[in-house]
Amino acid sequence: MTPERILVVNAGSSSLKLRVLDATDTVVAGADLPPPRGPEDRPAVAAAVTGLGSLDAVGHRIVHGGTAFLGPVRLDERVIARIASLTSLAPLHQPKALDALEAVTAAVPDLPAVASFDTAFHAGMPEAAATYALPAPWRQRWDLRRYGFHGLSHAYATRRAGDLLGVPVTDLRLVTCHLGAGASLAAVAAGRSVDTTMGFTPLEGLVMATRSGSVDPGLVLWLADHVGMPPAELAATLEHRSGLLGLAGTADMREILARADAGDARARLALEVYLHRLRREIAAMTASLGGLDAIVFTGGVGERSAPVRAMAADGLGYLGIRIDPSRNADAAAGDREIGEAGAPVRALVVESREDVQIAADVRSVLESATA
Repeated sequence: MTPERILVVNAGSSSLKLRVLDATDTVVAGADLPPPRGPEDRPAVAAAVTGLGSLDAVGHRIVHGGTAFLGPVRLDERVIARIASLTSLAPLHQPKALDALEAVTAAVPDLPAVASFDTAFHAGMPEAAATYALPAPWRQRWDLRRYGFHGLSHAYATRRAGDLLGVPVTDLRLVTCHLGAGASLAAVAAGRSVDTTMGFTPLEGLVMATRSGSVDPGLVLWLADHVGMPPAELAATLEHRSGLLGLAGTADMREILARADAGDARARLALEVYLHRLRREIAAMTASLGGLDAIVFTGGVGERSAPVRAMAADGLGYLGIRIDPSRNADAAAGDREIGEAGAPVRALVVESREDVQIAADVRSVLESATA
């Protein structure tokens, strides 16, 4: 079957986003609700879903697929139980997705439903990129590896880059930059992720809005041992009080840019740390690719902050990345190329459309089931 109207369900920390996409991937209906927290919220979800009109299928964004789910999968009781068993790998995100899944399923129990996983795009990374240098018994017993996240965004950015460049993705080496409250890069060769900046958790990698990004694990052990900081306090601080917020006192990149321009030392340091890590990791991704054909900016900051894009590229000219100021500043142009004409590496801005990627996953799973 090829579903015509697909309900995409994206459960976040503060909202449940419902979007209906038609066969052309146009959003034709939608609703934003508080995230459901149990059976008592199901009537509100049911009312919202009913108000969206006729539906043919449902696609759910699930953050973590572990080693069990390497691609999208049709949901049934066995699959849902396996997803629930992975909660310890994503304790902040998996329960919200499961609550939303249960609420929407209760509202439309007869619709076919598919789960799309943020980790799946990175599941085929080479072992050298996915493996931590830890004892084999640890890695095998607890599935300790680099999973990567934001895979739905990276996958869509990859497909869209091929469209914009008029080149098959199988012929491209891309660095996709998902820069938002959470941020990660992916090295994409021939349409497949071969490296990424996030790891076992979304804390690894770039400096983010409130997440620290990579820190020396010895620093964390020192705080636990010498300061007596409890694991829960360490986790809360690294996840919610660090990153740009910890450096500048705000997680808003727009405010940081304005304050840095006005000479604020904390904001300037925050911006410099953010850009230093961003440039360093972009260069690292090119090493994993053995070269670079195009760089793609997506996510809230990646799409909307021309200064961040320009400053990131300013330190990467040796790779062939050169941004055209007028193209970069044209925020009304939508998905577009922003690099200088003739630059060795093309540069693009792409709107993050996880909903389109999820809808594509739904069609793929359901069509293959009836082929």
